[in-house]
Amino acid sequence: MRRRKPPAAPPPVPFSPAAARAHRAALGLTPEQVAEGLAAHGVRLLPAHVLAWEDGELRPSEPEFIALARALWCPAAQLMDPRPVRLRDHRVARELGQAAVAERTGTTLDSYRQAELTDRWDGDEEQTRALAEVLGLDLPELVEATGRREALDHLLRQCVTGRWQPHLRALARIVPAPADTLAEALAALHQEHHVPTHWGATARTAPPPATDSLTPRFWHLLATASATGPNS
Repeated sequence: MRRRKPPAAPPPVPFSPAAARAHRAALGLTPEQVAEGLAAHGVRLLPAHVLAWEDGELRPSEPEFIALARALWCPAAQLMDPRPVRLRDHRVARELGQAAVAERTGTTLDSYRQAELTDRWDGDEEQTRALAEVLGLDLPELVEATGRREALDHLLRQCVTGRWQPHLRALARIVPAPADTLAEALAALHQEHHVPTHWGATARTAPPPATDSLTPRFWHLLATASATGPNS
C-alpha cells in the first residue's frame, strides 16, 4: 500500500527581523518580557528564541508570528517584509485563521485551504467580493492574491482587440466591481485603443497593446468610473 505524501509545508511568513526589533525597542521591552507576552497568547518560547527571530537566525511560524504581533501591540502587517502579496499572507496580516475566512466567504474549509496552497482562488463573484472585504483588499491586491492576474491580462487584451461586451461577466468574476462601473471602464479602454491619438497608431495599423500597459490603465479607468458613478 502506497503511503500518502504529507502535505507540503507553507512557505515562511514574510517576516521582518528589523521591524520586530524596532517595535520591541520602541516599547522598551526586554526579550524576556516579549517571551512572557507570547506565552499570554499561547506560544511558549525562551527569550533566546525572540532574539533569534530578531537576528534573522529563525523565522516564526504562523501562530508564532501572530502571537508576536500581539505581544508587541502592533498590526501583524507591520512585521512583514516584503508587504503581503499571497492570499495566506494577507490572511495572516489580518490575524485570521483559515476557518474564519472560509466561513465568512461562504466556502468550505477544504477549498479555502486548497486556494492558499495553490495560490489559485476559484470562488464566484459573491465569494470573491466577500474575500476582499474580509481581508481588506483593494481590487488590484485581490487579483494578485487570488492568482488571477494572468486571466485579467488575457481578458483585457480580448476586450480591446474585439468586442468587450461578451467578456463583461467573466471579468466581473475576477474583478467584483459593479457591472455598470466595469462596463464604463471597459468601454473607455476599448475606445482608447481604437482612437488614433491613443496607443500611438490608428485602429488598422496599431499592434496589440502590451499587457503591462493595459492592466494599469484599466485600474485607472475603473477608479475614475467608480469615483464618478451614480453611487459615488
